[in-house]
Amino acid sequence: MKSGLILYVPGALLILILLVKAPTLHRRWDQPPMRAVCALLVMGCLVLFLAAPPTIAAVNRFTGVANFSAPLVFGLITAFSGSCVVLVLQWGGGPPAVVRRATRLTVAVYGGVAVAIIVLFAIGEAPVERLRDLDTYYADTPWIREMIVCYLLAHTVGSSALTVLTGRWLRRTHPSLRPLRTGLALIMTGGLLDLGYLVAKWTALGARWSGRDWDGLSTDAAPPLAAGAALMVATGFIVPLVGGSATWRDFSEYRGLHPLWKALRGFAASSVRTVPLTWWSPVGIRLIHRESVIDDGILALARWFDPCVRRAAYEAAREQGMSEDRAEVVADAAMLAAACGRRTAAATTATATATATATDDCSVPLRDREPPRLSGRPLTALAREFRGSPIVAAARAAAVRA
Repeated sequence: MKSGLILYVPGALLILILLVKAPTLHRRWDQPPMRAVCALLVMGCLVLFLAAPPTIAAVNRFTGVANFSAPLVFGLITAFSGSCVVLVLQWGGGPPAVVRRATRLTVAVYGGVAVAIIVLFAIGEAPVERLRDLDTYYADTPWIREMIVCYLLAHTVGSSALTVLTGRWLRRTHPSLRPLRTGLALIMTGGLLDLGYLVAKWTALGARWSGRDWDGLSTDAAPPLAAGAALMVATGFIVPLVGGSATWRDFSEYRGLHPLWKALRGFAASSVRTVPLTWWSPVGIRLIHRESVIDDGILALARWFDPCVRRAAYEAAREQGMSEDRAEVVADAAMLAAACGRRTAAATTATATATATATDDCSVPLRDREPPRLSGRPLTALAREFRGSPIVAAARAAAVRA
């Protein structure tokens, strides 16, 4: 059993992923990418479970055919490779007719390879059961040798195409599409691990053909690489689907608002009471709660807003080449950060009056001005600039010094 854990554990994780995404896959079953994802996950689970030595022995005993698992596992690996290529084609988009033709061609080619594997095993001779080293043990056996080469060639082509294409798309994908970029990075990593698996297999096989014994590469080094590759690739295809869901978007926004929430939660009016959260509260409720705290904090700081700080930050942002929309967000964040710093400093020094630089209306004390309003840009954009903009940091520091 221990010899199978290295494959059973990632196989169980793939089943968990499949169960979690089952409702989504069911609702969107009419979409070809969803069917390809489902096929990929199912094939990955089957490969990992059926390729484990305990399962191989059980299948051989059940069928009464020595090494019956060999064409079964090799055929499933071939189908898994074909599923990866099909999903890449569906994911890449393009004219529907072209995608359909390419998909049908891929299915036909990999289906033909799977049939060839079965035929070659049927006409070959493999009487000695091998649970872990069938590739190298039968490396010189007629027809079984061709079966092994056939599955390795198909797998090499599929894995190479998957790795190259995802790497190319990763370079072209915009940084703002984080779920997609993460998925592509995971798939590319899985592809590289799979290529490592193939290098180990081909090297061990070549060593056998040249009279050397490097079987350890095939029996010891290759299985962990295969398990990691299958898990990475399957997870990589799932991440963009999860990332596009409402729950993931809520979570991303909830996490992005943390710096703004942390800075403003202490300024809300004491009369404001938010609904307490429990540890099982959904992320959507948590997001609403966090937005309410931020809004309350902004309202509490309104009289500390300085339009001169906002104007100076806006001009600085525009001078740095920022777009008008982003400059507006930076200006809002700078005014808000300065208000936080000024309010904190006033509380520390027991001073409730603040003045600004004497330029036109800036000579009027803040308490006597009409409080300016924020421009209404999304809170997530405001939080991002509030946390990371040097202009905002400079405005905050200047307010504290003043």
